[in-house]
Amino acid sequence: MSERRKLVYILLAFLGAYFLPIEWSRFQGAVFEALALVRWYAREHVLLCLVPAFFIAGAISVFVSQASVLKYFGASASKVLAYGVASVSGSILAVCSCTVLPLFSGIYTRGAGLGPAIAFLYSGPAINVLAIILTARVLGPEMGIARAVGAVLFSVVIGLLMHFFFLKEELSRADRGEIATGEDEEDGRPLWKDSLYFFSMVAALVFLNWGAPQRDTGIWADIYRAKWLVSAFFLVSIAYMLIRWFRREERNEWVEASWGFAKQILPLLLVGVLVAGLLLGRPDHEGLIPSDWVSGLVGGNSLWANFFASLLGAFMYFATLTEVPILEGLMGAGMGKGPALSLLLAGPALSLPNMLVINQVIGPRKTFVFCTLVVIMATLSGLLFGTLF
Repeated sequence: MSERRKLVYILLAFLGAYFLPIEWSRFQGAVFEALALVRWYAREHVLLCLVPAFFIAGAISVFVSQASVLKYFGASASKVLAYGVASVSGSILAVCSCTVLPLFSGIYTRGAGLGPAIAFLYSGPAINVLAIILTARVLGPEMGIARAVGAVLFSVVIGLLMHFFFLKEELSRADRGEIATGEDEEDGRPLWKDSLYFFSMVAALVFLNWGAPQRDTGIWADIYRAKWLVSAFFLVSIAYMLIRWFRREERNEWVEASWGFAKQILPLLLVGVLVAGLLLGRPDHEGLIPSDWVSGLVGGNSLWANFFASLLGAFMYFATLTEVPILEGLMGAGMGKGPALSLLLAGPALSLPNMLVINQVIGPRKTFVFCTLVVIMATLSGLLFGTLF
């Protein structure tokens, strides 16, 4: 870094500190909201969501050969199979836009093609079966169906467009051997062992984060009451597999790889959550941007209302399932159905913390194009849905 640039940064930091509006009550409230959101995120998502996701990502990068995993996402894989698997992955992984990042980083750095990896990145948090069911129950069946169909189509279309836009770079990446061809030799461990191990890790992630249902009776309530017992079973199974099936060197590499993902991703996520809380606050709480502005800008079904809802959703952070009660409140305040769908299609898949990490994995150009595609497609989908309903 040049001395002139250092001087500019120091001057900007000084001016920011000098003119800090600490007497302004809204600023004081926004600072509190930022810290409160970071605390909530740390308590509710780091230990049970992100830590298991980091270990899964580390396992992908160490335990699984390119031939055995990336035959679904590699350069020689069937495009129908690759995008088909990626587009429905969220039906298994009930994760948010931040929890999916270590998994995306793991498969991309392991050699997945950009298109299938991006399809997986979008579908992971967007096609959450529980969230879609809750959407249909709270916001209406047509909203739930539109969200499910739109999310699947989005993941495929956006993945294909990203592959097309960056085809030259993907070809160069393949020439350098950074994209798997599916021709690597398998190691000595049977595929069923790797499959069972990964199934157990994903199952532990899902059950550890199983939310309380709206009703105290029924199968979902029974699963919720047994979540800790089921999670413990899978965690003990994982420990047994690690000891019996994997070499010590592999286990050490796994821990190092998981730590590498944590170092890369977690600081950016916490900074992003802090900024998101400062600007937008928490549900039913004010940040620097007044909620009245938000409600006033997303009423009706204009192109601007849908675009603003998409853009707002892209920068806000939604934990898994929280977008539904937030939207219920916004719709009660006058938000149109079209903008509501736009926010549903852009919000769970993107967030400011999410963008910061994606930028580190695939670079600013690809990140900008991906986010732009999500916002544009969400806007057009909301506009169409609002016209029809």
